[in-house]
Amino acid sequence: MADTMKFDLVSPERLVASFEARAVRIPGTEGDLTAMPDHVPTITTLRPGVLHVEGTDGVREFVVTGGFAEINPEGVSVLAEESLSREEMSQEHLDRMIEEAARAHKQAKDEFENKPGPVDDAAKLLSDMMAMGTHIGLSPKEPSL
Repeated sequence: MADTMKFDLVSPERLVASFEARAVRIPGTEGDLTAMPDHVPTITTLRPGVLHVEGTDGVREFVVTGGFAEINPEGVSVLAEESLSREEMSQEHLDRMIEEAARAHKQAKDEFENKPGPVDDAAKLLSDMMAMGTHIGLSPKEPSL
């Protein structure tokens, strides 16, 4: 068994990170999971959260707002809707992300009145976004649901 695997994190704008990793903890929509070298092939969707990557030179963390991860025995490829290293993440970034999620929630409530599925999904996205901010030590504004 190899002790490292390839890790790639891509957002629509850029390649965010690419390096050898020992383990990647992924915020999946069905729950967090950790991928390690020789992992069984898996594809999962992402919820807003923090990717925790144990590299050969230490731990790095990346904020993701959604997307998906493809895991195979050779490595992990994450295609994120939006991603920043934890060091790049600021209160302004979090405020903008939460505002966008709150706007999507309001739009879903307006368009899908009395249809809980899309409204619940938008509320979950907003809740996950706020929890992510708290997890990384930033203060999410409390929008009214």
